[in-house]
Amino acid sequence: SEHLQETGIPSGSQDKVSVPDSGPEMADSQVAVAPVVMSKLSVKAPEFYPSGYNQNFNQNFTDSSYEDRYDSYLTLGEYVQDFLNHLTEQPGCFETEIEQFAETLNGCVTADEALQELVELIYQQATSVPNFSYIGARLCNYLSHHLTISPQSGNFRQLLLQRCRTEYENRDEATKGDETTRKQFHAFVLFLAELYLNLEIKGTKGQVMRAEILQEGLRELLNALFSNPVDSNLICAVKLLKLTGSVLEDAWKEKGKNDMEEMIQRIENVVLDANCSRDVKHMLLKLVELRSSNWGRVHGTSTHTEATPENDPNYFMNEPTFYTSDGVPFTAADPDYQEKYQELLEREDFFPDYEENGTDLSGPGDPYFDDIDDEMDPEIEEAYEKFCLESEHKRKQ
Repeated sequence: SEHLQETGIPSGSQDKVSVPDSGPEMADSQVAVAPVVMSKLSVKAPEFYPSGYNQNFNQNFTDSSYEDRYDSYLTLGEYVQDFLNHLTEQPGCFETEIEQFAETLNGCVTADEALQELVELIYQQATSVPNFSYIGARLCNYLSHHLTISPQSGNFRQLLLQRCRTEYENRDEATKGDETTRKQFHAFVLFLAELYLNLEIKGTKGQVMRAEILQEGLRELLNALFSNPVDSNLICAVKLLKLTGSVLEDAWKEKGKNDMEEMIQRIENVVLDANCSRDVKHMLLKLVELRSSNWGRVHGTSTHTEATPENDPNYFMNEPTFYTSDGVPFTAADPDYQEKYQELLEREDFFPDYEENGTDLSGPGDPYFDDIDDEMDPEIEEAYEKFCLESEHKRKQ
């Protein structure tokens, strides 16, 4: 039995293996079977999970109904945490499962403490698990509109913003802290940016708008990051502006503010004066370039027929590039395009032997047509005739 286990054969197969008893001499001469090497890798190994992810994911989320799932948990926190882990692993399930998740919460979140615990669990997941900030912001937006509980301490959105304010008020200390402190703060900054883009608030007239308090908060967070221009703070500022820069600038312009110009000026000062790395300075310059192109947004005309070189910056985008006899490139956008293009045609003499209607004017002595031989090679001609005969024979059969 021990020998069979070493060779990787299941113990249940012992009765199917017979070894003749030929005495000690035969036993000594038998060839030893090398043991099968079994891999110790597993799909549930810690290396395959993002940092901060809870590996104790409850499989009930894929094998049972929501009512059965919640009944199998000891606490509300365990149920919520497993659902957050489920979204982390399968973010595509958000649309199909969020409605039932909210209904389940409405049935069990009935006290202030439970609502505060829910807010804290979502906040921690969004700021500790990489790439969950976007789904976390969408989750917060959905729950802020669909959770019915509204205790005296505040509804879901109010408690969420209060939790964010705790980190916001420590911004100056966090940007000057150690590497771990700054990393946690940067995760909060990017989550707040996603909240600004995804959290919808209904105005007094029923219109949907973004939270203005988050807009002001992001501006102060940018100021804090630029006030302590170490590499990690500057990288976080670049990510924040690439994510929300166009939306922030539009919102500030609507109020007649020039805040984005001030931010760009601070970036240029950092590039000139700060002792940051060359790569970070390059990132900052690329950000300035992105903003100068209207954050990469292209405003096209209403219809293709109305596009002109004057109103469409991409009018000549798909035009080919030609070269003059001096090797200077030119396109249809060049003022002297027609003159240069005609010169190019005359120089290259592209279609010398064809009239406008395509009639061939080439005559005897044309070097190109003289090279064409209508006669087949003897070997090819013989093979062709053989092929025709075989085909005719098969057809008659």
